[in-house]
Amino acid sequence: MSVRSIAGLIFAVLLIGLSGCATQHTGESVPEGSLLRNGRFAVKTEQANQTPEAIQGGFVWRDTAAQLTLDLTNPFGSILARVTVNSSGATLERANGEMLQTKTPDSLVDQALGQSLPVQGLRAWLRVQQMPQPGMRVLERDAQGRIVSFEQDGWSARLSNFDAFGPRLVSLLRAETGRKMSVRLVID
Repeated sequence: MSVRSIAGLIFAVLLIGLSGCATQHTGESVPEGSLLRNGRFAVKTEQANQTPEAIQGGFVWRDTAAQLTLDLTNPFGSILARVTVNSSGATLERANGEMLQTKTPDSLVDQALGQSLPVQGLRAWLRVQQMPQPGMRVLERDAQGRIVSFEQDGWSARLSNFDAFGPRLVSLLRAETGRKMSVRLVID
């Protein structure tokens, strides 16, 4: 699997963790209790003795009580992949028609990437937080008491530009021996 595919899947995983129950008005009608977010992403992976690789694009995320659907798009707006999570499980469908199905988003990540990512942690990270989650350390807060910076599960996170639903700018960094990955999410 190419670094570009891996980066796109990593981004999908990040957004799987973004599920929530709120209504946001972005011009598209969404049912009460649903959340619609769209924005842009950039993922950069650097490995020792290799040329850094990056991917960027956009996303549209629709979360209702019954289903989460995430469309990942290239910079021109074409869909690269669609992630669907519902009571039946998690599915990743790539633009070429290739599909991967599992029972949970965590197992989808494990199968697609061959490594674990903190999906459960992301559910909290991408929301307004006043109280730290278990395992969070090196916390910083803003004047409103929101957590804006922390380390957890090997990731360093910076959250900023908040609206009523959570941060509109999320910067994540994970550095391991010989490898560094950075993820940037901008909610429009």
